[in-house]
Amino acid sequence: MIRREDEKMVKNDDIEEVKRKAQTLIEALPYIKKFNGKKIVVKYGGSAMLDENLKFNVIQDVALLKLVGLRPVIVHGGGKEISKWIDRLGMETHFQNGLRVTDEPTLEVAEMVLNNVNRSLVGLMSKVGLNAVGISGKDAGLLKVQKKFSDGKDIGYVGEVVETDSSVIDSLLDADFIPVIAPIGMGIEDDHDYNINADDCACAVATSINAEKLVFLTDIEGVFTDPMDKKTLISEMTVEEAQELIDDGVVGGGMLPKLQNCIDAMNNGVSRVHILDGRLEHCLLLEFYTDTGIGTAIRKANDA
Repeated sequence: MIRREDEKMVKNDDIEEVKRKAQTLIEALPYIKKFNGKKIVVKYGGSAMLDENLKFNVIQDVALLKLVGLRPVIVHGGGKEISKWIDRLGMETHFQNGLRVTDEPTLEVAEMVLNNVNRSLVGLMSKVGLNAVGISGKDAGLLKVQKKFSDGKDIGYVGEVVETDSSVIDSLLDADFIPVIAPIGMGIEDDHDYNINADDCACAVATSINAEKLVFLTDIEGVFTDPMDKKTLISEMTVEEAQELIDDGVVGGGMLPKLQNCIDAMNNGVSRVHILDGRLEHCLLLEFYTDTGIGTAIRKANDA
């Protein structure tokens, strides 16, 4: 039996919890007002695509973003799943400077996997009440590419985006759908299908629709001045400061091309870029709607 004083303590705890929830909503209010009606692009990849619980959390975040007035566009990867299927089929994988050499059979596997990932994400969104449509960069001439080379060497059907037509995205957004985009484009010279790096694809899409925000879900917490010291996480920096990190050799490895993509996107019209740890539950909501945020935000110098 709960004693009277214990019952009072339970009720007080409940009230404090409700107050904390209310404070969270109040903290989110100015951000909800600021970003209402704005277009955002979320590049969805890494562990958040492989763990079913994390995947559902991301979809829940996207649902809430949509319900509070944002206009999300999803660009997804699938590199780990492609590698798994290539191994399962007994095919050999070759890399050139860290880039997968994509011959015709490898491209077929990549398209199969990316189409499966695309359908899976659209299905999950439907389960939480979202109207989503899966497309690729081939649809309606969205992404036209040219062959990408690695240090002058041919790496097969890997494309670099050179031309975009966002009319299909604009039409879907205007009809209240969420576009879910697979990173496959059409060759501008040969009309052949090409695999596109998902980060590159997200940048091209964000630039083409003049997105307010571009978000990268990754397997790291953000950008560090010293990757071995978690205390050196940079929570916010300007485009110029990001370029200095590259020029000074502070960042390297996989972060180097990602950060360069961020800079290029902002130099071409995107207002703000976020690099978030997709392994953290509800990372999108924490970054967008709290004062502190949880990843690295890159802004323009005049955008305080």
